[in-house]
Amino acid sequence: MHRTLEQSARARLITPGYQELPLAVTLRYEASDPLAVHIDFPVDVSVDGETVTWTFSRSLLDEGLEHPAGIGEVHLWPCGPTRTVVELHSPYGLAVVRFRTAQLQRFLHRSYGVVAPGMEDLGPLVESGLAALLGGV
Repeated sequence: MHRTLEQSARARLITPGYQELPLAVTLRYEASDPLAVHIDFPVDVSVDGETVTWTFSRSLLDEGLEHPAGIGEVHLWPCGPTRTVVELHSPYGLAVVRFRTAQLQRFLHRSYGVVAPGMEDLGPLVESGLAALLGGV
């Protein structure tokens, strides 16, 4: 059975003019995708009025809680002793979201209760990836 962990989180969306807007998101972890974490954003902050989900590695979240981390579309870094910034780059622009570090740490540790670090079973993911790549050959 695949377990899913969902945790509501409050954050602050930092606008280009440095205005901070309150934001409620859902942090999500799924045992069926054990290397990834997801942040689900509400429709009211998306460009097209649709729910937006950002997915990145659980290890990146862990690393970004301690020091600047990330390459490409997702960057994380500590912002003082109690905050963490998540910076998301898309073709539509840039989103900078600040979280309380304790919320992200709690979510990360709860995800370890679903699948412990180093115990991720990648067999099904590799098989499905190969099947998709080979087109069922």
